[in-house]
Amino acid sequence: MKVFLTGATGFVGHHVARELAAEGADLRLLVRKTSNLANLESIRGETHVGDLLEPESLRSALVGCDAVLHVAADYRLWIPDPRTMYRANVDGTRELLQMAREAGVPRFVYTSSVATMHFRTDGLVINEDTPVSLKDMVGHYKRSKFLAEQAVIKAAQGGQKVIILNPTTPIGPNDTKPTPTGRIFVDFLKGKFPAYMDTGLNLVDVAEVARTHVSALTMGTPGKRYILGGENLTLKQILDKMSAITGIPSPTVKIPFVVAATYAFFEEWIKGRIRGLEPRATLEEVRMGRKKMFASSAHAQQELGFRILPVYPAMRAAIEWFRTHGYTP
Repeated sequence: MKVFLTGATGFVGHHVARELAAEGADLRLLVRKTSNLANLESIRGETHVGDLLEPESLRSALVGCDAVLHVAADYRLWIPDPRTMYRANVDGTRELLQMAREAGVPRFVYTSSVATMHFRTDGLVINEDTPVSLKDMVGHYKRSKFLAEQAVIKAAQGGQKVIILNPTTPIGPNDTKPTPTGRIFVDFLKGKFPAYMDTGLNLVDVAEVARTHVSALTMGTPGKRYILGGENLTLKQILDKMSAITGIPSPTVKIPFVVAATYAFFEEWIKGRIRGLEPRATLEEVRMGRKKMFASSAHAQQELGFRILPVYPAMRAAIEWFRTHGYTP
């Protein structure tokens, strides 16, 4: 099977590429001119230089492909000009869907995000059937992924065979950038996590997320969303697990929302807008933190063979990788 994979130089995409290669897929990997190709060194496949911001640069990569796995996305919680994010995440996805139809590619797997779901402040576990709308999306990243997902659903309604995967918060090795989640781990390892908010995440082993991307090529219902999650944990529980792995003390001070929001406000204005640097915390992150992102993966278990695994080994692997590769002392 010849597969065109976007996002292979990124965290989740790298693991998807490795899984596809292990299954014997003939890979065509999208890279940008500025991409760091370190994550691709041990993966067999041809590279195709292109960019979601220039959709026509992707057209020739689709020729002769049996499937597209669209994993790439602009994943930032702070961005000076959000228009670039919408062009990549929304317009780029819509154009890639159309070009895949025109090229006659029979299968398309789209990597969305659990961020497109409607979470609650009371920690209720949600699933794919929980009602949601654009007004529920906090920040540009969530809004852009929601709009992109709607474009995918529309394509499926028009007859295109598209499966939508919604990973929760993947964790594991090779988070080179690192992702916003990876930065939580790096900050903890550097001793820059003096306090915590009353929030929660669902952590999932990135290797299981990657394996399910491959199974989704032949399983699942077109147009349907599938949450890929692991353990529902409060931030304090996550920090305690990291403490157990590393011996670094877990913070004991819980800060209220208003204090976190005030700190993030000044970080954005002074460090972000005035100095042009990425702030350590953003209002978007704090607003997202008011809701516990707890989710169920029952549908993916039933239809895609997804497995809910203990997240402790993935956390340990991530920590060991960050330490080995010089992200922390």
